[in-house]
This record gives sequence, structure tokens and C-alpha cells, in this order.
Amino acid sequence: MGLMRIVSADPFGRRGFLSLAGIALSGLFPGVEPLRALARRLRTGHPTPRPGITAEKIRAKDQLGGSKNLIELFDQVREIPEVIDGIRCNCGCADIPDFYSLLTCYEGDAMARSCPICQGEGRLAARLHKEGKTLDEIRAAIDARFG
Repeated sequence: MGLMRIVSADPFGRRGFLSLAGIALSGLFPGVEPLRALARRLRTGHPTPRPGITAEKIRAKDQLGGSKNLIELFDQVREIPEVIDGIRCNCGCADIPDFYSLLTCYEGDAMARSCPICQGEGRLAARLHKEGKTLDEIRAAIDARFG
């Protein structure tokens, strides 16, 4: 029981460990920009929205299998790519190569078609954005619910 308390009382947690590891790796390989970008993203918790990001890579309606709920969700995300691009997904997909943000979950193979966390974060972000919340407020709500 004492050992469990010591292990679970780690003040850094998984995210802190990963952040420190990313920073250390970026220092070992200063010429490798992806490692620096990873370390930056892990330190902040959320990515910086990319300038000029668009919704052009988000799956189209005809690629969603006719699901009304998915079509509605993808349409909502399609309206605010600059917001969704500033949110880190918490389902584990951030560990996938070439992942950047929650927006990535709605592009290409579109992990968000089947992942309830990607879907939940997208729905929450869209709702809060409609309510006039800032990106920082949306991030905080997503972290509180899914982080």
C-alpha cells in the first residue's frame, strides 16, 4: 500500500514525464525540428493553431457513412478549424506520427469517426465556441473533462 501511494503521488505525472523527455531529446538532437516541436507541444499541453489552417482536409459528408450525428459533428468542426487546430486530443492519438492537433483526428483516416474522445472534444469545442468562449477557455474545459 505504501509503495502505491509513493508511485501515485508523483507530482509530474505522465504529461510531465513526457514533457521532460521531449525537452531532453530535443537537446540531444538540436537539428531535428520535429523533436523540438514535440517538446514545445508537450510543454504547453496544446498546440498553437497554424496560420492559415483550413478545413479542406476534413472528411466530406459522403465519406462518413451516412451517420447523421457524425455528419453534424464534422460540419461543426469544419466551421472552426482554427479553433480545433489549437486543441490537443487526449485519447492517445497525439502519439501517432504526423499528429498535430484535434483537427488531425478529423482529417485523412479521420480517427474521430469512431473515437468517442475525439468526438466529445470536438462537440464540446464547437458548443463552447458558439457560446463565445475563447480558445483558452475551450482548452480549459476540454482539459477538465478529458485531460
